[in-house]
Amino acid sequence: MSDHKPDELEGTEAPFVSHLIELRDRLVKALIAVAVVFVALSAWQWGFVGKPVLTDLLAAPLVASLTGGAKLIATGVLSPFMVPLKVTMIAAFMIALPVVLYQAWGFVAPGLYAHERRLVLPLVVSSTLLFYSGVAFCYFFVFGKVFTFIQSFTAESVTAAPDIEAYLGFVMSMFIAFGAAFEVPVVVVVLARMGIVSIEKLKEFRGYFIVLAFVIAAIITPPDVVSQLALAIPMCILYEVGIIAAGLFNKHTKAPEDAAAK
Repeated sequence: MSDHKPDELEGTEAPFVSHLIELRDRLVKALIAVAVVFVALSAWQWGFVGKPVLTDLLAAPLVASLTGGAKLIATGVLSPFMVPLKVTMIAAFMIALPVVLYQAWGFVAPGLYAHERRLVLPLVVSSTLLFYSGVAFCYFFVFGKVFTFIQSFTAESVTAAPDIEAYLGFVMSMFIAFGAAFEVPVVVVVLARMGIVSIEKLKEFRGYFIVLAFVIAAIITPPDVVSQLALAIPMCILYEVGIIAAGLFNKHTKAPEDAAAK
């Protein structure tokens, strides 16, 4: 007589493998989208224009603030080659970001209820637009103010010629900081909709968040007042936007039984 006990995990291997296969396919599609955009940007720069214009575009805010016609320098042997490739890859990922997020949405959506799906897709779209807005705000407004402020402290006996790789690292950290900071409304909406924090608690936390926003800005931005205010103030405004949006999402994405009970 067999003494075999049923395995609680029996029968779960196939669904788990199928999920892994779907995840792999989604990742491959996202990578293909980034690769296609990268090839197109590379062909446009080196085939049509003939020079890495994206690198020049990225460096424009700093170059405009340098005095005496100074330019950025490349101290590494491979920097003139590697930096334009990195900039092109970053630009390709940002352009293909909607496709990447769509693939993430396609992987998560089958496991959600119908009322939850109404929440996810608007959040994917809004998070993409907010990230783009944060990067654009940083590039078009913050960089010009910050670099001008920093260069105003340069002595006449000093010629400022920053290294391009160091500048790229600084730009990427600032883009990520501002892009992530502009996601505050999405975080607030998700926390409220999942029931982790109520809207009333979010309103009560408003004063603490203002202090937190300035602390975060002081940590992740350069030690100047301009960039710190440029990050902290939008975060405070977006927190209020998130509270309003959370109320709207909670109202329009209720489960059918919850709506019937009201």
